This record gives sequence, C-alpha cells and structure tokens, in this order.
Amino acid sequence: MEFNVINSSLEKQNSGCIVVGFFESSDLSSVAKKLDPVSIDYIDTLLKSGEFEGKIGQTLLLHPVPNLLPRCILLMGCGNASEFDEHRYKQVMKKAITTLKDNGLKEAICLLTQLDVKSLSSCQKAPHQKTDHLNDIGWKIRQAVISIQEMLYLFEPLKTKKTPPCKLEKILFQVEKNSELANAEAALQQGLAITAGIKATKDIANLPPNICNAEYLRTQACELAKKHSANMTVEAIGEEKMAKLGMNAYLAVGQGSQNESLMSIIEYKGNHSDQNAKPIVLVGKGVTFDSGGISLKPGASMDEMKYDMCGAATVYGVMCALAQLKLPLNVIGVLAGCENMPSSKAYRPGDIITTMSGQTVEVLNTDAEGRMVLCDALTYVERFDPELVIDIATLTGACVIALGNHISGLMANHDALAEELMTASEQAGDRAWRLPLTDEYTKQLDSNFADMANIGGRAAGAITAGCFLSRFTTKYHWAHLDIAGTAWRSGKEKGATGRPVALLTQFLLNRIAKQQNSTKH
Repeated sequence: MEFNVINSSLEKQNSGCIVVGFFESSDLSSVAKKLDPVSIDYIDTLLKSGEFEGKIGQTLLLHPVPNLLPRCILLMGCGNASEFDEHRYKQVMKKAITTLKDNGLKEAICLLTQLDVKSLSSCQKAPHQKTDHLNDIGWKIRQAVISIQEMLYLFEPLKTKKTPPCKLEKILFQVEKNSELANAEAALQQGLAITAGIKATKDIANLPPNICNAEYLRTQACELAKKHSANMTVEAIGEEKMAKLGMNAYLAVGQGSQNESLMSIIEYKGNHSDQNAKPIVLVGKGVTFDSGGISLKPGASMDEMKYDMCGAATVYGVMCALAQLKLPLNVIGVLAGCENMPSSKAYRPGDIITTMSGQTVEVLNTDAEGRMVLCDALTYVERFDPELVIDIATLTGACVIALGNHISGLMANHDALAEELMTASEQAGDRAWRLPLTDEYTKQLDSNFADMANIGGRAAGAITAGCFLSRFTTKYHWAHLDIAGTAWRSGKEKGATGRPVALLTQFLLNRIAKQQNSTKH
C-alpha cells in the first residue's frame, strides 16, 4: 500500500475516489462545502432528501458524480458530532477502507483527516489526555495509516491457497494549509514505521511454535541487525553462559524442553551527540510455547500459548520501528526466549531456585514461568547502567480478568515513568492502566522456605506478579506492561494484535521531543 500527503486542490487530482465524512446533520461539513459547488449541489440535495443520514458507519458510494466524471465520492457517516471521538474516528476509517476494498477501487483521496471536530470537554477527556488529538492533523494521519494497515493485514505464509491481492493500492491525504504540511509528512513517516513494527510483531507471533522457537527469535534479531548494521548489533546468550552467570530461574523454565533457551540482545545506537548516553532497555518475555510445564494448562485453547512470546515479539517490532525512523536514542531490546514444557527434566512445584540476583524463589506453580524468566533477564540488564527499563509480558490471566482485552496493565516503581507511559498510551490509542505496587500485595509472596514464592494466590494475581518482578528492579527506574489481554485475539478473529508497539514507539518519540525541548531551554 502506498501513502502520500498532498496539498494541491482536488480539481488538480485526476484520479481516486474522494472519501468525505458527514455528521448526522443536513448541513455540509466545511470539506464537503468545497466539494459541493463542483458537483452542482448534488451532495446537498442528496443529504436533504434523507437518503444519507450520516449515522456512524453508514456509507454511500456515488459514481459517477456530476462534473467529477469519471470519479466517485464515498460518503462516510460519522454519527453525532458531539459524540465523535478517537475510537469513532478509527472506526469510520476502517469502514471506509473496507468499502473501498469491497468495491475494487484502486486509489482514494481521504478527506476524513479534515473533519471539523469541536474540542472535547474536560469531562470527556481521559485523565492523561493532554491534547485534543482530533484537531491534530498529524495524529489523524498517523492513526489513519495504522488503522488502514490493520484492516489490510493478512497472515498466509503457511497457506497453500492465498487470498487474492487487494486492488486498493494508494491512499492520499490532503492537507490544505502549507503550514501543516511538514507535520503531516512527519506523521505519515511515523505511521509507516509503527505499522512496519506492528506487522513484524504480528508475523513473528502468529507463527507456530514448531517454527518460532528461541533460536528463530535469534535469527530474526540477527537479520534485523544486518539490515541496520550501521546502528545495530546482536548478542545471543545461550544456556552455557546463562549457567555461568547464575541465571538459574531462566534456565529452570526451559529445562523441560529440547529447544535451547536463548536470550537475544539487540543493541541500537542512534546517531546523536551523546553516543554514551544511558540506554533505554526493553525486555520482552519470549516463551515461544507455554504448556504450563508440570502444572499443565487445560487443553482447550492451549494452541494460543504460542502467543506467550508476544512480549519479545513486541520488543522486536519496536526495534524495527525505531531503526526505520532512525531515532537519535540508545535502546537495547532483549528477547528472552525459551519454551516451557513438561518432561522428566522439567522444574517442579516445590523446587527452590537461586536467581541471578542471589534471591531464592520457591516454585509453587510452574505455569508462573514468565516471572522466572524475567527476573533473571531484569537482573542481567543492570550491567547496561540503564536510564530506565520496561518489561513487556503476557504475564497473567489475572490481568485479563481485571482489564479485559482492551487495556494493558501497567506497574512501575517510578511515578514519572508511569506518567510518561500513560500519556503515550493515550496518544497512540494503545491504552494502558496503572495498577498499584504496595507492601500489602508483596506480603502475599511470603514463603516459609525461600525469600519468596513465585505466586501469591488468586487475589490480585496481576499485581503480585508485578510485585515479584519489582524485587529484581531496585537499581533502576522500571515499568512493567502486562499484555496478556491485549497481545492477541481469540475465536474467529484469532491472531496477534501487534500491541503495544504503538504505545512504546510513541513513548520513544516523546522522549526525543522532551530532549529537544530541554536543549532549547
């Protein structure tokens, strides 16, 4: 799919279906008013007749249109103007693309980014929403690209019969003001990079576990580094080196599998003035299949446990995005790959394991394996003297119970970092919600025989998992994203979502903006 920004008049564009949005009103929007004289009041007459009411998701394809031959216009209903928000904007954008695709159209000029939207009142804004995104042309273009690519995504490398290629080839976004052109073009490039990262994440996560194991993650990391060799290097830590380092918790999880555990470390150094700046470290849980181990999971939907590596897939996708954008940051991405299987060599409930940090853990459930892998990975990254560390993991079913499949769980030992991530989540439309980390929850991990147990009971399971990890992150600012409910969809639409690539990429973009602002002042 090709995307471009244009600022020439529609009359100068001699191809493409024009996509225009209307609210539930007989009055034309400002965009449509510019179209209407060209079409000899055709659209105005149509609206007044009641044939098109502008209800949310309603579509009407007009072809041909007077004085616009041989071109067509797609009218998109946007519902009540007072209720129009970011979610409805993306909903309308996706419906428009579906309609264009279903009608076999090849090119479109999208004017939905020019919808006139009144600023939301303070009571309508989310707590961390600092700006009115719907009046930001950059935000609208970036979200349009992400929504469009999501609608067109297919995963068919292992199918013998492929879906015929989509005929829709080009989307143009018109910008009226020259002053907005630079912002729009930058937003387009950001949207393309984010969608490239999301696609990379989905493609890896959707692979079956007999293909995507820890070694496969390593090869993908190496290929990415080869592509961006000027800025990126990879190191792989295998089981032999893990044993020397004392990463016994990480090793315990993978010891029941015939596939070797491998931690792949991708180091990216952006071109900026301070090459020795402390890195931002992203650590992704990469359990390429989670059977539960000796604490075997139920058989129903166990196939979806191939998605237990979505944290690592997310880190890989973010590294793809920042390399494409050439962001001036130092970032280290850790893909903590392994497989949790039952066998005569598997670790057991009742085992007590000494972690890389020296702390001991009593294993009460081998299906609480993600935190065992992450605790050693989080200790390992201390050697990078990080500015901050964020781990991303499909960690707990309890987070799905708490927040459903819509919002990722967020925990942190540093308020400013949590606030940054919450702001980025709202900007990206990839939402997170902060959960508490306090001593009351930490006490649930008490063990009679070790420094801690690896589970704290059913109550507040997502929080106690975060409390467990927090015991290994006392030497740096740290945040934890539990994406168990948001990383993939089940049922008929089963597949990886690519979340939270957009959130984390936005976080990195905000970091650069913050640095630039501090330099100016």
